[in-house]
Amino acid sequence: MGPLLELGKRKTLDLDDVPFLGDSDCVHGIVPKFKSKIASISDTGQYGDVTTVKLAKSIVLTTWKLIIVIAVYALLSTVTSYAGPYLIEYFVSYLNENPRSTKRGYLLVLTFVAAQLIEGLSSRHLLFRSQQLGVRVRSALVAIIYEKGLALSSRSRQSSSSGELINVVNLDAECVGNFNWSMHELWLLPVQITLAMVILYSTLGLAAFAALAATVLTMLVNIPLGRIEQNYQEKTMNAKDARMSAMSEILQNMRILKLQGWELIFLSKIKELRTVEMNWIKKYVYTSSMLISVFFGAPAFVAMITFGTCILQLQGPIHSLPDTISSIIQTKVSLDRICSFLCLEELSSNAVTKLPSGSTDISIEVRNGCFSWDTSSHAPTLQDLNFRVQQGKRVAICGTVGSGKSSLLSCILGEIPKLSGESPWIQSGTIEQNILFGTQMNRERYKTVIEACSLKNDLDILPLGDQTIIGERGINLSGGQKQRIQIARALYQDADIFLFDDPFSAVDARTGLHLFKECMLGFLASKTVVYVTHHVEFLPSADLILVMSDGKIMQSGDYTEILKSGEELMELVGSHKDALSTLDILERPSSDFDSTSHPGGNGRTLFIVEDKCDDNEEERIVQNGQLVQEEEREKGRVGLTIYWKYITMAYNGALVPFILLAQIIFQVLQIGSNLWMAWAAPISKDVNPPVSSLLMVNVYVALAIVSSLCIFVRSHLLVMAGCKTATILFEKMHECIFRAPMSFFDSTPSGRILNRASTDQGTVDTRIFDLMGYLLFPAIEILGTIVLMSQVAWPVFIIFIPIIIASLWYQQYYIDAARELQRLVGVCRAPVMQHFAESIAGSNIIRCFQKEEEFISSTGHLMDNLSRPSLYNAAAMQWLCFRLDILSSFIFSFTLILLVLTPYSLIDPKTAGLAVTYGLSLNMLQGWSIAVLCSLENRMISVERMLQYMNIPSEPPLTISESRPNRQWPTEGEIELRNLHVRYAPQLPFVLKGLMCTFPGGKKTGIVGRTGGGKSTLIQALFRIVDPCIGQVLIDGIDICTIGLHDLRTRLSIIPQDPVMFEGTLRSNIDPVGEYSDEQIWEALDACHLGDEVRKNELKLDSKESGQNWSAGQRQLVCLGRVILKRRKILVLDEATSSVDPITDNLIQKTLKYQFAECTMITIAHRITSVLDSDRVLLLDKGEIAEHDTPAKLLEDSSSLFSKLVSEYTIGSDYK
Repeated sequence: MGPLLELGKRKTLDLDDVPFLGDSDCVHGIVPKFKSKIASISDTGQYGDVTTVKLAKSIVLTTWKLIIVIAVYALLSTVTSYAGPYLIEYFVSYLNENPRSTKRGYLLVLTFVAAQLIEGLSSRHLLFRSQQLGVRVRSALVAIIYEKGLALSSRSRQSSSSGELINVVNLDAECVGNFNWSMHELWLLPVQITLAMVILYSTLGLAAFAALAATVLTMLVNIPLGRIEQNYQEKTMNAKDARMSAMSEILQNMRILKLQGWELIFLSKIKELRTVEMNWIKKYVYTSSMLISVFFGAPAFVAMITFGTCILQLQGPIHSLPDTISSIIQTKVSLDRICSFLCLEELSSNAVTKLPSGSTDISIEVRNGCFSWDTSSHAPTLQDLNFRVQQGKRVAICGTVGSGKSSLLSCILGEIPKLSGESPWIQSGTIEQNILFGTQMNRERYKTVIEACSLKNDLDILPLGDQTIIGERGINLSGGQKQRIQIARALYQDADIFLFDDPFSAVDARTGLHLFKECMLGFLASKTVVYVTHHVEFLPSADLILVMSDGKIMQSGDYTEILKSGEELMELVGSHKDALSTLDILERPSSDFDSTSHPGGNGRTLFIVEDKCDDNEEERIVQNGQLVQEEEREKGRVGLTIYWKYITMAYNGALVPFILLAQIIFQVLQIGSNLWMAWAAPISKDVNPPVSSLLMVNVYVALAIVSSLCIFVRSHLLVMAGCKTATILFEKMHECIFRAPMSFFDSTPSGRILNRASTDQGTVDTRIFDLMGYLLFPAIEILGTIVLMSQVAWPVFIIFIPIIIASLWYQQYYIDAARELQRLVGVCRAPVMQHFAESIAGSNIIRCFQKEEEFISSTGHLMDNLSRPSLYNAAAMQWLCFRLDILSSFIFSFTLILLVLTPYSLIDPKTAGLAVTYGLSLNMLQGWSIAVLCSLENRMISVERMLQYMNIPSEPPLTISESRPNRQWPTEGEIELRNLHVRYAPQLPFVLKGLMCTFPGGKKTGIVGRTGGGKSTLIQALFRIVDPCIGQVLIDGIDICTIGLHDLRTRLSIIPQDPVMFEGTLRSNIDPVGEYSDEQIWEALDACHLGDEVRKNELKLDSKESGQNWSAGQRQLVCLGRVILKRRKILVLDEATSSVDPITDNLIQKTLKYQFAECTMITIAHRITSVLDSDRVLLLDKGEIAEHDTPAKLLEDSSSLFSKLVSEYTIGSDYK
């Protein structure tokens, strides 16, 4: 430890400075043993029948050698801790001798000191080995929880919220690991009581049994309180699960919350969940406070019965009992929760029969298939499936929204049918890592895949190319880029069968045609390919087409056969041709507008047609070429301002003086009662006592009652202040998070935010005020002990001052490294949470590519990174405590030597005996105080991290009281751009460069352009996700930068590209604000073509987390229902029909024309037909207006960029 502490003194420690773990402490060293023990104990060899007892037994059997080593150290520490009290009687007898043998005195001193040194050394090993054991247990539990998470069935994933999964990994595994500090207290308690009884019996005789009876009675008080505490702990964890689940869902969808102006609504939801959680936390901590009050007052109660100063030996086990009880309760709850997770239903391994490659010419065959994601449902998701796919053939699956297309792919994969699957899964890491997906690099194949997936141009515009780190869930990529990276990942793997779920939904016609030709017909020409698509133009090239409806295959065959055999495909093809027919009427010039081809023309509705590569991803990568940066952490010691803010946050610190006063009075009365007994009790039967027995008892009882009352008051005031502070920190931090700009969420993985909302908040909720209370105990008791020892040996003060200076020097030498190690623990925990959440979300992809082992290995690496600073932080703590033990032993031995050398006439043996009794605990008290102080500073880092998020930049005000538009605004919906310049950071170039044009209200305009043209940036500027640097955006003559964000965003409507639903009822999803009647909601559902579906299936009224039980197309229709319900004058459609079939697309377009005939609409769409009926088209190129006219006028010029886009679409539509 020396070199690491020395390095920490010279510089701020980084993870690379922390030594690596030994093999036995690493995940790869402990997990195989743990899994084998579970398998041997489990009836089936699987996790499914693991009980709490079996899991605990597996932990013990896996780590039994280290547990025995710790037990030996614990026993040695306990026995030697009672050697001093046992010797006190002999030492007091020695002081009463006259004359005295100096040699015998020195021998007693040597025995005292030797016992203390052995106790200190064994205690240091005990605590470090306990932490080492905790690291191993935590790593093993997280590993099997992660492995289980990858194997969960779809139903299990939907039944377990993300908040529950995060807490199981982050809190429950940690809690079980930390129990290793307390597990030996269970069997040490009777050992300690036995040793104390031996000493008491030798001193008090039969009165010792009265002490035992009083001690047992005190412990029995624990039974009802302990049961209540366990119930409160379970309720607290359930409430925490609900809050974390909601917070995780909100962070994933923060962009839509800001676009809709819903931040405060969902913040209030989080606060409501927190209120429920805080009510249970208060009940739990007040019950714990009651336990502490009982047990800290217990020694006085016992002493009232036994009247012996030796009864101090029972204080140790009695005082530690509340913590042991709480630890047992918390561990039991956590083990129950882990077992519940391990017993969740897994994906069936025999759902698909796989034959060796080359053994048959049939690639896929389904016979009489009937599948349901919910086995309790009477209506299967898919039924009566029968089809066969020959090797090397292409199969297209088509059908209307919700017909079961994605579920069919899930069946082929052997998954329990999922209810949505079109959304691409991208993990954090570089683009290259996402494509390789753990496979070895083959540069030639890699280059071919990049070209086939049309990714070369995208990589060229990124500063670091394919080494660019993708943000969480691909936040710095567009939908089209994410889709193409996912296709590239599939192509790079050399498989026999390739399944694609609507791979062309997020790309434009040119890119879609390129992907189909180069990937489906070229790169995969010899492979079996099954693809779900809404693009009818790609059906003729399929060897087999499956037309689905209501979970059944209604038609199957090639394109020609199906067109002749039924109506289902004819409807899809007919809808597609109807859309194309729009081109025929565009030869007529527009009579409503003058043609313009320069910036500054008029326009109505914005329709955006793009290849869906976000035009601003280059600008968002601002530091070192990367969007996502390493987590910032404070450096240096935790400032006194952090402590001051924490202490004074609740009631302005008004309770602090009363807490200190109660603690001081308690300690004074504790020492005073013992001094009273030492003075009032007779030395022997032959000596008359100075006061009567009745007065002696009455005074002692009075002191005991007042001291117990003081500890009760102190405990409850401490809990009151701690809970209030935790509530204030929670509310302020979350208010700052919800008001942060979107750029903060783009560059901050949700794992970092959740880490603060979970781990750091948990520390503030229950640990910090507890540690502050514990710090008061030893600090004041040390002061009282020194004063008492100075009464019998005043020269102790001479040696005490340099010892204190040395102790403080050691503490300062240690704290620099320990503080940074604790901060590294916080920084390293976030990647574990993020990796777990990402892996659960993409578990079907991981299983499909058979990459479970690689991802499990990554989890082990991340856990080892977390364990390294944790373990070395514990080692540093024991390094410090051992040196403090030596120093305190020196004080104690110096005091004893002074007593040996002091003449008999100058010593009061009773007071000297009491001083020695207290001096015996000096080692423990000093070590305890420094340990608690260091632990408190480490825990205060959680407050520091929360305060850090209370200082993040905020968006402009939600409302500006002196500049609020009237309730009907906007009435016309006219949008005017005046010299609009936008960029994402001061050091970056402009993305929009001097846009000047007006879009009169109630009209439609399509905005088109290539990647980087500025289309998405214009939409973000309209909603003030990013504010203009120069120029203005005016709506009905009002500069949008002069009004509040809430007034702006709630007056606009948007249907986003990624349809978002939240956990809850359909009503809460379509009307989160709760401002519309049921009748209005049903009208909106009917208008968006969901009414019949909802009436038919009542279960659809409830949405699982993130709308997992709704298909992407259905979620998009829900978003359509929201805007129909709001009926705003300005509507933005961002790829509103990308996930629906042509029939549904036509229905949506007709609905929009009818419902929003008088509105200004701004739409992003890849289907060119969605733009052709626009009043005008605006083409952006490199942030400037390149073309601006009616669609017909632009099509007249065959050289126009818009004409080229239309040509690409029609060529793709006619492709055979």
